[in-house]
Amino acid sequence: MMPEAQQQKQQQQQQQQQQREDDQKVTIHEDIYTIPNILTFTRIAVAPFVGYLVLHDAHAWAFGLLAYAGVTDLLDGWIARKWNRRTVVGTVIDPMADKALMTILTVCLAVKGALPVWLATIILGRDVGLAISAIYFRWISLPQPKTFTRYWDFSLPSAEVRPTTISKYNTFLQLALVGLTTAAPLLSVDIAPALTYMQYVVAATTIWSGASYIYTKDAVKILNSKSKP
Repeated sequence: MMPEAQQQKQQQQQQQQQQREDDQKVTIHEDIYTIPNILTFTRIAVAPFVGYLVLHDAHAWAFGLLAYAGVTDLLDGWIARKWNRRTVVGTVIDPMADKALMTILTVCLAVKGALPVWLATIILGRDVGLAISAIYFRWISLPQPKTFTRYWDFSLPSAEVRPTTISKYNTFLQLALVGLTTAAPLLSVDIAPALTYMQYVVAATTIWSGASYIYTKDAVKILNSKSKP
């Protein structure tokens, strides 16, 4: 009986050791204060100001900040690739910055009557659906213990977002539409017909990109396969 008891004890110790090693692997914190991430955070920060300027018809200033957001969007990705500064949190906050800017501009332009309400509803509806999905995947992928503080600790990666191809095109088209709509009052030519055409194109790509996240299996990668809801 003694050898059997000792064997069971050894097995339990091995299992506990393996569990400790697994916990260490999934609780590794990454450096989130990289230049690409800081640039991304500034894009999130300027989004409310762009909306405020649009509501107050300061189109030149609004377009200037929008141009800044576009340049930093390209720059942070280039720096991350060039100097290997990619982070898991970067894959989350980069599209978050685009969505923050897009959501605020969509609402403000719709309030001003520059964007049709039906298009704003499609854009915002898709983003709300993706936001709810992001909250869900963050929760189920978060390593134990699941606490409010750990949930919002972005240095603790748990899931990686992989934008689909159509989603990338859709983001570009959406930002191009709101950018041109914002700049329209500053132009000496009438671009209303072109904007109307773009609105229908963006409506189609928005619906398509939303569906692509449902049918693309690797759009979200759970980094901790042992996480439990």
